[in-house]
Amino acid sequence: MSQASIESLSPGVLCLCGDIDFTSGPSLREQGGKLIAASQSTQVVVNCAKIERSSSVGLSLLLAFMRDAQAAGKSILVRGMPKELHELARVSGLLDILPIEA
Repeated sequence: MSQASIESLSPGVLCLCGDIDFTSGPSLREQGGKLIAASQSTQVVVNCAKIERSSSVGLSLLLAFMRDAQAAGKSILVRGMPKELHELARVSGLLDILPIEA
């Protein structure tokens, strides 16, 4: 099992990495919210390509990051969503809600 992290790769681009579950979720939620609020960009991209595993906590994080961005007057885009997480979003009916890059 790998550590989970969220970090700023470049202005307006965050990388969500590792194993996302109920143990890593609260810390990622707090850190991601701070990074989104601090971003000077009007759009924040959350790159999920380095997520190794995710429970539904990953979807919850993305929804929370959407709310954080909206509260800060920014838009958000989810990039590189792993197949497993994409399938969870589909089954949950969230594909129409999450701004996923095509």
